[in-house]
Amino acid sequence: MSNRRLEILRAIVDEYVATQEPVGSKAIADRHGLGISPATIRNEMAVLEDEGLIAQPHTSAGRIPTDAGYRLFVDRIETVKPLSGAERRAIETFLEGALDLDDVVMRTVRLLADVTKQVAVVQYPSMIKSKVRHVELVSLTPSRMMMILITDSGRVEQRVIELSNDVNDIFIASLRNQINNALAGYRLPEVADRITGIMDIY
Repeated sequence: MSNRRLEILRAIVDEYVATQEPVGSKAIADRHGLGISPATIRNEMAVLEDEGLIAQPHTSAGRIPTDAGYRLFVDRIETVKPLSGAERRAIETFLEGALDLDDVVMRTVRLLADVTKQVAVVQYPSMIKSKVRHVELVSLTPSRMMMILITDSGRVEQRVIELSNDVNDIFIASLRNQINNALAGYRLPEVADRITGIMDIY
């Protein structure tokens, strides 16, 4: 894609984000100093529309960016402004004290919403399709341990388990090996059936 066409796409994105109104060739020529006529801009906009990067929402002569246009804008045009020291410290302070991954994610969502003044939504990977990557058992006391489950999607779940009898490190190591041998690589809905055999052993 030519630099001129990219500059026109940039102008359309900038104008639409600022006004939320379809953008016409005259507005681009008047406000963005590209040094080309509205007629030339219209020709380039026709190419951008054919490529699926902008669209005409109704009978208005203006155009708006499509999802593909925004994606190209982010990937090839927009430069990322480095965070200042003050901004870094503010973000670090905001995230300090997070208890777990879920807490970090929710704090990050609130931060994004505050910064962008837009609604921020988080979507976790589907747990139904996730597979077990590893299970770790950590002794907390002789009658209490923590189970940490890591999925192939990177999700981490942890639970504290209260035991009816005291157990030692040898028992925990044996149980850890049995669980990983039985569950690693299997989807979460399959875990319940496979763990039944381990329960029978112990």
